[in-house]
Amino acid sequence: MRISTAQMFNQTTTNVMKSQSATSKIMEQLATGKKVNTAGDDPVAAIGIDNLKQQGAVVDQFLKNIDYASNRLAVSESKIGNAENVVSSMREQMLRSVNGTLSDSDRQTIADDMRGSLEELLSIANSKDESGNSLFAGFKTNSEPFAFDNNGKVVYSGDSGVRDSVVASGVTVGSNIAGDSVFMNAANSTGDYSVNYSASQQGKFTVESAVISDPNDPTKPSAGNYTFDFVDNGAGGLDVNVTDTVTGTVTNIPNFDVTNPVTVDGIELQLKGTPVAGDTFELTPEQNSNMFDTLNSAIALLEDGSKLNTPQGQAEMAQLLNNVSSGQEQMASSRSVAGNSLKSLENYTSTHKEEQLVNQSALSLLEDLDYAEAITEFEKQQMSLNAVSSVFSKVGSMSLFDYI
Repeated sequence: MRISTAQMFNQTTTNVMKSQSATSKIMEQLATGKKVNTAGDDPVAAIGIDNLKQQGAVVDQFLKNIDYASNRLAVSESKIGNAENVVSSMREQMLRSVNGTLSDSDRQTIADDMRGSLEELLSIANSKDESGNSLFAGFKTNSEPFAFDNNGKVVYSGDSGVRDSVVASGVTVGSNIAGDSVFMNAANSTGDYSVNYSASQQGKFTVESAVISDPNDPTKPSAGNYTFDFVDNGAGGLDVNVTDTVTGTVTNIPNFDVTNPVTVDGIELQLKGTPVAGDTFELTPEQNSNMFDTLNSAIALLEDGSKLNTPQGQAEMAQLLNNVSSGQEQMASSRSVAGNSLKSLENYTSTHKEEQLVNQSALSLLEDLDYAEAITEFEKQQMSLNAVSSVFSKVGSMSLFDYI
């Protein structure tokens, strides 16, 4: 077979180009440290690499969400802990104030100290994160959630919203604790009603509980107040007249026994102590109490001269102390929610870290370059390219005239 000069040149040029291309590819691999830089290098491996990178991006986003939620929850949990310490200190002051040996000026000093603590508690409730967003405002992060109104009561202008963070596929964790669930919605210590004691009270007694026996009963109590009047029954005991302020209906309960609960109009009432004839009190529907109003009422009671030495004042303080305890339980419960969420986020972080490690290992097997193997292959290609180039240069320079 005759080989033309043009055919020889074309074949040799093609071989040189292939060697140069292979050498360039290996040089690119050595520069990037990756053996698959384009889908053309290994189509099957490229698909696997793309899938692993997508999974890695999703896991990275989950970890970012977890970091955000963890930071907010950690700060919220810490702030609630600070609030618990403030409230605990104020409760100790309330207990101290019950001491009958204290003068009015002593109680005023306690009240002044408690008012400063109340301001501190309000400041904690209005805490913000590093971005200036309110921690305890629910969805209304741009507003200050707690403030005193014109009547001196603290009102909540936030909402009950919980901002969920996606921390795993199909899994969300709340990244905040709404302020109403921390400071505002504690259970009323007496149940479904609060008690208004009369200034004329002479007997030493308190209402321990006032609950609706059956909330589903269609004949349950009206939405109004109930007044309880103790009267002498003429036989050495007491009767109780209960007036429904909405309907005006009066129910008489004869032979009152403080050791047994009183049931009237669907309300079960338990008293403690010893009322006397002429004593009276009023029940007002109220299922929840809030920490700010409770502490504010305690301060007002301390500032009201010697009222705390009267049966009325002592009964009111007992109710306020019980409501503070209920509020402390509510705050502890909210702090537990934050703590449990943080623990859950830690578990998801560990899971995602392990997933990242597995993905990175698989990704490394698919795309990372074996430098020793690549360098060996590079040297082989260099030798091949040099050999082809040398032969081509010698053959290309030969001429028939050299042999004539």
